[in-house]
This record gives sequence, C-alpha cells and structure tokens, in this order.
Amino acid sequence: MQVSVSSPTKARGSRLEARISNEQKALFQQAATLSTRTLSEFVVASAQEAATRIIEAHETIRLEREDQIRFVQTLLNPPEPNARLRQASVQYRTTLGI
Repeated sequence: MQVSVSSPTKARGSRLEARISNEQKALFQQAATLSTRTLSEFVVASAQEAATRIIEAHETIRLEREDQIRFVQTLLNPPEPNARLRQASVQYRTTLGI
C-alpha cells in the first residue's frame, strides 16, 4: 500500500511516498477521520510534529537549577586560561599572521 503526501503549509513541489501495511493505513485513516483531516494531511502534520519535537530535543540544552547558576557564573566570571589554551591561542594567531 502506498501513501503519497505533500506539505500542506508550503507549495506542493515535493512528493513523499511510503510503503505501509494495511493495518498501518487503517490506523492512520481512522486517526485522520477522527481529526477531520484527509489521510495525507494527517500523515504530513503528524510527521511534521514529530520532526519538530525531535529537532527541538536535540537543539535544546536543559540544565538543573544548580547547573544553570554555575553556567551563568562561569560566563560572568570566566576562569583564567590554562597553559594549553594559551598555547592554542598562540598557534591560532601564528596561523592567521596576527
């Protein structure tokens, strides 16, 4: 069984096809009907919501309160650079000719 979907929010210039089982199609169709969407609209919206959640989870840093405070304090009062960082700075400036 093939389901073809396109983005309802943008120009429909791309096409996506997926092979699914009859059971999956029935499940998706029932959910689409209950949400008053076409099957394609339901599949695209669901995939978009899932993609957005996954991307957000990978792009967001969540810290405990104690770690938040430590992070901000370090930004406001950075430690002195150690020998390795000073050497890296010298090498970087040498490479750039600064």
